[in-house]
Amino acid sequence: MPTIREGLAMLLAVIVAMGLLAGAAIHTSLPVFLTASAAIAAWLLAFAARERLARARLVRAHRH
Repeated sequence: MPTIREGLAMLLAVIVAMGLLAGAAIHTSLPVFLTASAAIAAWLLAFAARERLARARLVRAHRH
């Protein structure tokens, strides 16, 4: 289990990364930003679906 200090360091790193990404998004054109956002959203949806299927298979395997 992470300590409070590790958790705060991780939170700081996430905030800095979000600031950098937001700054980069501001400097791109709207079509590029929307295309990148759609690609990231599609990747996240595919990842979530794959994880859900894997978890469902694992539950089914433990039942039998």
